[in-house]
Amino acid sequence: MKTWITAAALGLAMAGAAMADPVLGTWKTQVDDGNYAHVKMQKCGENVCGTIAKAFDANGPITTANLGKKLVWAMVPAGDGYYKSGKIWQPSTDKIYKSKMSLSGNTLKVSGCVGPICKKQTWTRVN
Repeated sequence: MKTWITAAALGLAMAGAAMADPVLGTWKTQVDDGNYAHVKMQKCGENVCGTIAKAFDANGPITTANLGKKLVWAMVPAGDGYYKSGKIWQPSTDKIYKSKMSLSGNTLKVSGCVGPICKKQTWTRVN
């Protein structure tokens, strides 16, 4: 019985790892207005969201009121590394963009629009 419970627990753990979303983890943004961030992407219910974990300028880590704030939210996994229908906040302009993301290995292409104005960045995996 003890062996069966151990095997079942191991099976569930392996299944959970196999179903983990590949975008989860920490990503380095591109420089925007002289600063960049490490964004921790995690599950938020069925969707994906990202919180500013660290912030940097050209001299290294900085302290900012933006630490811990959501930068990405409501990203809907659409399969094959694509995410849609999300929102991304740009701290330097305080604008919120309708957005989508595309994952390829350790590269995450993020794009968003506010009306006719669209922007994009390529983020790289930190861990």
